Amino acid sequence: MFKKRQIPHTYVIVFFFIVLSAALTWVMPGGEYVEVQKEVNGEVQKVMEFQPTEAQPQTWEVFAAMFKGFERQAGIIVFILMIGGAFWIMNDSKAIDVGIYAFLRMTKKLERNKFMKRIGVDNIIIAMIMIMFSVFGAVFGMSEETIAFIIIFVPMAITMGYDSLVGVSMCFVAAGLGFAGAILNPFTIGIAQGLAEIPLFSGIEYRMFAWLVINIIGITYVLRYAHKVKKHPEKSIMHEQDKQWRDRTDEEGIEKLKYRTPKAAWAAFIFLAGVMVAASIIFPESELKVGNSSAIVPAIPIVTGLFIISSPLFLRKSVHFFILNLLIFTIIYLIVGVMGYGWYIMEIATLFFAMGIFAGIAMSKTPNEITNLFLAGTKDIMSAALIVGLAGGIIAVLEDGKVIDSILHSLASGMNEMGKVASVGVMYVIQNVINIVIPSGSAKAALTMPIMAPFSDLIGISRQATVVAFQFGDGFTNMITPTSGVLIGVLGVAKIPYDKWVRWVWPLITILIIVGFLLLIPTVTMDLSGF
Repeated sequence: MFKKRQIPHTYVIVFFFIVLSAALTWVMPGGEYVEVQKEVNGEVQKVMEFQPTEAQPQTWEVFAAMFKGFERQAGIIVFILMIGGAFWIMNDSKAIDVGIYAFLRMTKKLERNKFMKRIGVDNIIIAMIMIMFSVFGAVFGMSEETIAFIIIFVPMAITMGYDSLVGVSMCFVAAGLGFAGAILNPFTIGIAQGLAEIPLFSGIEYRMFAWLVINIIGITYVLRYAHKVKKHPEKSIMHEQDKQWRDRTDEEGIEKLKYRTPKAAWAAFIFLAGVMVAASIIFPESELKVGNSSAIVPAIPIVTGLFIISSPLFLRKSVHFFILNLLIFTIIYLIVGVMGYGWYIMEIATLFFAMGIFAGIAMSKTPNEITNLFLAGTKDIMSAALIVGLAGGIIAVLEDGKVIDSILHSLASGMNEMGKVASVGVMYVIQNVINIVIPSGSAKAALTMPIMAPFSDLIGISRQATVVAFQFGDGFTNMITPTSGVLIGVLGVAKIPYDKWVRWVWPLITILIIVGFLLLIPTVTMDLSGF
């Protein structure tokens, strides 16, 4: 009898990439891009120039990679821990379970409609949620924020009869589709077009078409898989691992749950209402930005008014529905904060942390009970935080070894004397490859666009086409690269092994990469607006 080969742990796989990165530092020459001033067409301009440097082969540094990774990814790690602790407090109240079962009962009523039943209510729900998160990814670059939603959508997908992969797809994959088909994302398109010196958010018409094509493919892929899992749950590659999620769902327990509203819940509402009123006075108007457009609206006063009106209605029903309302308004404040005040992971983590604390207060928990629940949540999610730090070590080794820029230079050197389609295709391949080692869209735009944009002028390709090649190359591989702290964090929270994730998502990534190349062809062969 042959012993069944054991699949490597996610930590082992990531550490293998660290060792592989260290090996590259021994065979790749050192180099870096530096900013220099050169005279171009009679004008002095700043350009990025590659300069060889002394190689820095990495040896024992592979063992220091986790420490350096923790330093690099400290923000995301703390974000994950705070989110995990906050949601554990909320989960203890059973409010999310109550909301999910109430939502599913509502969907069952919709199935009585022949038209809705024919289309499939679940299909509509999954598609609508994915479209919403795709818009978030396309408009303001939602990425790290999806980690917080995993704790909501994975249990929801499990309860609906699907698996954790479908739950992750609803928010993370959807946001990734939007990120790749970015329409107004200031962190990728905005920076790339600015560095390429073309009008900000120009060429939006074709990008909207590309966004639509990308989403049709992605959502169709997820719906087909969801249908298969719903029909044959045992065919899910996550069927065994998802048992831990299924064990947390207790429909019978929810049915027996005692609906009540403690006085502490009313006290929490009054305090929060007071804080929101004060915020409305301090910030009577907010400038909400969508891409290059903005509008000044009384966002915080409107949200405050809605919270004050809706909360008593839910409190009269049960504290569980008040906590759900608190979650909904936390998400609304997240959107206002990101669009109006440039919030990032620190502010978002703080927002969810406060939500967890007030959820505990509303349930009449003592300070010690809230603390113990928070610690239990951080303990449950600790493995996800650790793997993010380990993944950050990959980039640390490559940077310390001085090979990231050498890889870029080697790839860019291969574009000479090619046709337009081939050249833009090579740019696209380069961006995809670089995205594996530099998952930050902003950092990659700052590094590659000052090189690619002038080069596109020499070979007769519009700078807009170069930006689109960057956009697609920056988006698709985000869903598979092991150096992405967001991906590793999402998988850690969802408890999905990296190897199983790759096995499931690889066909979709392959299709999207091919479609991305096909969508690039018209940018160099057709007369498109903004190109």
